[in-house]
Amino acid sequence: MKLSTLLEKVNRENKRKVAVAQAADEEVLRAVQHGLEHDLAQFVLVGVQSDIVRIAEDISLNIHDQNLEIKDVGHGEDAALEAVKLVSQGEADVVMKGNIDTKGIMKAVLHKEYGLRTGNVLSHVAVFEIPNRDELLLLTDSGMNIAPTLQEKSQIISNAVQVAHGIGMSEPKVAPLAAVEVINPSMQATLDAAALTQMQQRGQIKGCIVDGPLAFDNAVSKAAAEQKGIQSEVAGQADILLAPAIEVANALYKSFMYFADAKVAGLISGARAPIVLTSRADTAESKLYSLALALLTSE
Repeated sequence: MKLSTLLEKVNRENKRKVAVAQAADEEVLRAVQHGLEHDLAQFVLVGVQSDIVRIAEDISLNIHDQNLEIKDVGHGEDAALEAVKLVSQGEADVVMKGNIDTKGIMKAVLHKEYGLRTGNVLSHVAVFEIPNRDELLLLTDSGMNIAPTLQEKSQIISNAVQVAHGIGMSEPKVAPLAAVEVINPSMQATLDAAALTQMQQRGQIKGCIVDGPLAFDNAVSKAAAEQKGIQSEVAGQADILLAPAIEVANALYKSFMYFADAKVAGLISGARAPIVLTSRADTAESKLYSLALALLTSE
């Protein structure tokens, strides 16, 4: 499967609406433009109208498209809160981060009155298309939870599984990562991985298969797993990698991008609606794939 396949899976008959927070950004508007060209969704561009119109004209985005509207709101956090409010009130289905920092958009998402919290942990889920790999690979959590507890890891898995189901993985295989495959009381990651495996087997984590601890090589390489004699439904064929801490996930994320030349889509899962939270440095293509991912997850 390729990330481009996500575009084909989006339901065009029941078209969703995306609220773009602080939409005055060229790459974000290019992603919107591509979204309109692919007939993916309707869009509400929230921000300073004059700035949005100016950039839209520069890239030949038709602001009169029937699936596009502009909501004239002030800069920064005002635009973020308005975008979140549209979703909270049922007037939109997905929040997309525009030209605003992550802190600003998340402050709006966590707003007491208009926010999108459910009581669950919010976590970042990245979906990678890696050259020479047939299937997409999910990684979590590289952007939200610094040192998650066992219970938080359980919810992070559930968030990733929801995304996996949205893109067609009916029973994704989850590998809780550690440095070794044996349980070592001195290594908390191995203890958590073993507990998560038991939690899934006893029905506390649903919709997936969890088996760990697994080192990275044995999670993604059948040859490595066979060489070490590891018997597992997950080893060598993991669909979801659960990192033990944010540093591990962040390093893997950037390694995939810079060393493996991977393509990526990403979002925040666990809220009442998906949040497209890409970097301002990400390409329009990456933002488009992230948008498609969010639309599939919101269905």
